[in-house]
Amino acid sequence: MRSCVVGSLVSVIVMLLATLVPTTPTGAADGDLPGARKVVKSDREWQKQLSRTQYLVTRLKQTEPAFSGKLVHNHARGIYACVCCGAMLFNSRAKFDSGTGWPSFWSPVEPARIEQAMDYHGAEPRVEVMCSACGAHLGHVFTDGPAPTGLRYCINSVALKFLTEAQVKAIAAKEAAAKAKADATTDPASTANPDASTTSPPPSPPDASTRPASPSP
Repeated sequence: MRSCVVGSLVSVIVMLLATLVPTTPTGAADGDLPGARKVVKSDREWQKQLSRTQYLVTRLKQTEPAFSGKLVHNHARGIYACVCCGAMLFNSRAKFDSGTGWPSFWSPVEPARIEQAMDYHGAEPRVEVMCSACGAHLGHVFTDGPAPTGLRYCINSVALKFLTEAQVKAIAAKEAAAKAKADATTDPASTANPDASTTSPPPSPPDASTRPASPSP
């Protein structure tokens, strides 16, 4: 009887969690992050790119041991990005010490940067969180976090790479320059209208002295 009651309580908690955690509908977009996968690679390509631990966690959904990650006690200002594709996921300002042994955040940079799905593989149901850009397994989200969201994104350290604020600014500047260059090369005005200095002037009207006489009516 007791086990049935506990099981019912767990089911209710999971249902409440699913309603509290923001979701990203299939095909949704928020500015520069479309709902469709941005990065698609074969299993062999991921194995070649990632370390064995990174591969086991992000692609095979395993969990690193508690307090084993180098980012657990990182307090520097910056952004935590996906180790697989580089998508920026969490801001250091949303990071807090949960005492669990894994980097914890109360919110992602944007809700659409994270995908979620129910995970029934553990002792009890949980909500898995993944990178929206490449599908990498990041960890799980729980409802025992601090204000203002009350959520705790419990993330594997090896699933993340830390970017300092200076690195983030450099990346943003590089992307802005590349976009400006692309826009300049595809601007119709820059290709349809040649430079005025190279355009031949319209022909001058003939001089009156050489103009043929108009026929008389």
